[in-house]
Parts: sequence; structure tokens; C-alpha cells
Amino acid sequence: MDEKNVQTAEVIQQPEQQSDVQYYKGHNYVGVKETVAYLFNDWSNSFNINSFSERFIWDVVHIDFTVSAVVNLVTTAWDIINDTFISVIVDNTRTRIGKFRPYLVGMQLPLTVLGIFGWLIPVFFPNTAGTYIPKLIYYYIFNVISETAGTFTNVAKSGYMSTITPNPNERVRLITLAELLTGYMGEDMPRYIMGVLIDLVNNKIVTWKLSSVFIGMGVFTGVVSSLCTFWFFLASKERVPQSIERPDIKAGLKAIFTNYPVLLMCMSDFLGNFAISKSETNYFIDVLGSYSLITLLNVPSAINGSISYAFVAPLRKRFSSKSLWIFSDIYGDVLSLGVFLFGISRKRTMLFKTVPMCIAFGLKEWFGKWIWGITKVINADLWNEAMDYCEWKNGYRMEATTGVAKGLILKIQGALLGSVTSLIMKKIGYVQGLAIGTQNDSTKFWEFALCTAVPTITGALGIIPKFLWPISQEKRRVMYDDLAKTRQQQVMGYVDEFENAQLSQD
Repeated sequence: MDEKNVQTAEVIQQPEQQSDVQYYKGHNYVGVKETVAYLFNDWSNSFNINSFSERFIWDVVHIDFTVSAVVNLVTTAWDIINDTFISVIVDNTRTRIGKFRPYLVGMQLPLTVLGIFGWLIPVFFPNTAGTYIPKLIYYYIFNVISETAGTFTNVAKSGYMSTITPNPNERVRLITLAELLTGYMGEDMPRYIMGVLIDLVNNKIVTWKLSSVFIGMGVFTGVVSSLCTFWFFLASKERVPQSIERPDIKAGLKAIFTNYPVLLMCMSDFLGNFAISKSETNYFIDVLGSYSLITLLNVPSAINGSISYAFVAPLRKRFSSKSLWIFSDIYGDVLSLGVFLFGISRKRTMLFKTVPMCIAFGLKEWFGKWIWGITKVINADLWNEAMDYCEWKNGYRMEATTGVAKGLILKIQGALLGSVTSLIMKKIGYVQGLAIGTQNDSTKFWEFALCTAVPTITGALGIIPKFLWPISQEKRRVMYDDLAKTRQQQVMGYVDEFENAQLSQD
């Protein structure tokens, strides 16, 4: 039996009459080494300084807001085009090492090198204006190339995570374990360290250049996180069998429109993505004068986030995924609106006061972390569940094409909104490169509103499709029972095909 059949046969090794629900309760496919690699991969996803990328573009690279909006539109248009044909290529890939792994293993290290060139823009173009043509050309080309190369790995990775185990219970276990433990592994440390360094530079406590801080932290975290992800791709394997026939574009489109759960997730994301927002980072730096305050505010609530994972299993038994999905949405919105109402009290003066606002944001984090585990696990598991639903209804899996379809409209929308929010920053009077605390009061108010009330109100419609989620607990049980039987028959077909080929050669 060749490698493909060995890997595929590993998927289904159970008594014929055994129920999928009972079987999955006691059978795990992912071993200790692969589990550890999975944890480091999840850890690497947050081991970065991406939350400061806007500040890097605004205050270090100095890309004009209007130019940034135009580049965002153009690169997104190209992204939409290449997503379409790249997803078809990935979904039609069949190799001895799997459907997704060739792209994940082969492109991870080149992407790391490419990312380094992004952080080095201030070195190549030091002290240049926001409209300096050579810098803008470089910025545009970098975005186009990185977007194209990143599409292969992003499309492949989104599908890969649903194939490393056919056991839905083990999938939830891995997600829960990763979300719980990676916090203790220091996945947020780069963000905290970067915040302290920015505060030290902005307040002239140290004489380092802000560009040097960004380059050093950006390159370091990029290399470390990439190596951890690369190890996971090498150590793991795909275990959900793909159909022998390669689905064509027509089949992919059919899968999109007949996969009702994916349509609902697309609708929810689409409506929710009308949220116009900017990060809390800008408010804490420009209004309260220190990003490090965010780090301090997260300390008291950190234990709540860890404890919240203990609620996942009992709540999933008692409530449907739909109920938990809806609840987490409403709960977060209520907390954000509460902070906004407090900030505009006393004739909109409270938002400028450091201690009261730190208490308000601290309480938001304290109460918000109690549902942290539920939100993380449910959101990830619903997508995997939707991929299995596609296989159940159509007889084949279309992870790449379906994932791209889910993101296609959102990218168009995101490009428009991204350009709009860049222009909004100019409209509210934000001046690039100013010393912290020196933006005018009107600008500071809107920075506060853009991280609290505005995104909550503008994205409120995203909750509506969640009420229509069709997979009940009973339907879910039936789906996985049917899938277990179908996958067993499929694997036996692969084995028979291989044995017949061997006999023919003999």
C-alpha cells in the first residue's frame, strides 16, 4: 500500500456497525508530537506586532492616507482575481503528501523572506515624504506580490485545519487546548513589549529611532513565528480523504450555493463588516498617552480568559452552537456601548481622563474575558462544521474554493471600507507624525468613538443570519454518523483500486 493509501486508510479503522458519535468519543488521530506542533502553530499566529501595522505605515513609512486608500483598492482588486484561480488550483491538487501541504511547506519560508522586505521599507526610503514616488511604487509592488504569494498559503491553511482529523470532538479539543495554553506561552508578549518600546521612544525616555524598533521587532517575530508554523506543516498530515475526481469550477460554485451554513457565515460577516472601526491602540496612544496601559489593564482579567475554557464543554452540551454564537455577539456589543456611554458622560470630558477610562476599559476586559473561550472555540468550530456539511451534502470537499467564496465579497467590502476608514482619519483631522497627545480634541473624540460605539452600531446587522444557523445538535449527530460510513467506503475504494493495480502489474 503506497503512502497516500496508508494515510487515507488511517482515517477509518473502526467496526462497521459502530456509531460515529460513540466511535469519535474514544478515538483520537493526532499524537503528542503533532499536538505540540499544533500548539506552537496557534501560538505563532499571534506572535507578531500586526496590531501596530497602522502606526508603522502612518508614523514610520509615512504613506499618505489618500495614496494608502488607492493602493488598498488596487491590491484588493488583484487579490479578488487571483483568489479565484488559486482556489481552483488548490482544490484540484492531489499529491502523495496531500492536497494542501505542498503549498504550505513549499511557500512558508519564501513568504518569511518577503515579509522582511516589508519591514525594511524605512531603510530603503529614509526620511521621505508621504507622496515620494519611488517609495509608493515599492509599497505597491510589495503589496501585490505578498498578496499573491500569501493567497496560496492562506487558502491552503484555511482548508488544511479542517482535515487534520475527521473527529469533530478531537477538533474541538485541539482548538480549546491551543487557545488555553498558548496564552501561557507568551503569544502576546511581542505586542506588550512593542507597546512599552513605543511609549519609551515617544516620551523620549530612550533615544532609539522608532523605525529601528519596528524593524527589529517585526523581523524577529516574523522569523520565529514562521519557523513554528513550518514545523507544524512538516509534523502534521491530512487525514480526511478527498474525492478521487477533481471537482471543477461548476462543482465549486454549486458547493458554495448549496452549503447553507457557509452562506449564513458569509452573510453574517458581510453585514458585520460594515463596521467602521479603528484599533484601541490609537486611542490609548493619542488620547491617554500610553499603549502600555492596555497591557496593565489585561493583567487582572487574564485568569478569566483561562477559566472561561472550562465552560466550553458543558455549555456545548447544554446549548447549541447557534445560541452560543449569538450570545457572544450581543454580550461584546453591550460591553463596548457601555464604555462609550461612560466616556461621553460629563459633556464628553470623561474620555480624556486616564484613571476613569482605564477603569472602564479594565471592566470591559474583565467581563469580556469570561466568554473568551466560548467565542474562540465556537467561531473556529463552526467553520470546520460547515466544511463537513459540504462533504455530507455534495459528496466532496471544497475547502479552498468555498473559503475563497466566503472571503471574496468580504474583500471587496473590506477594500472599500479600508479606503473609507483611511479617508475618515484624514476627515477627523488626524495629522501623521505628530507627538503623542497633540491631536486636537475633536480628533481624539472620534478616535475613541471609532473603537467603541461606531463599530458596534455600524456592524449590528451581522447578528441576523446567526439566528438562521441550520445545524441543530440532532442534525449534527446524523451528519457525522453518515460521514463516518461514507469515508469508510471511500477509503476501501482507494485500497481496492491500489490492490487491483498491483495485481495488473504482477
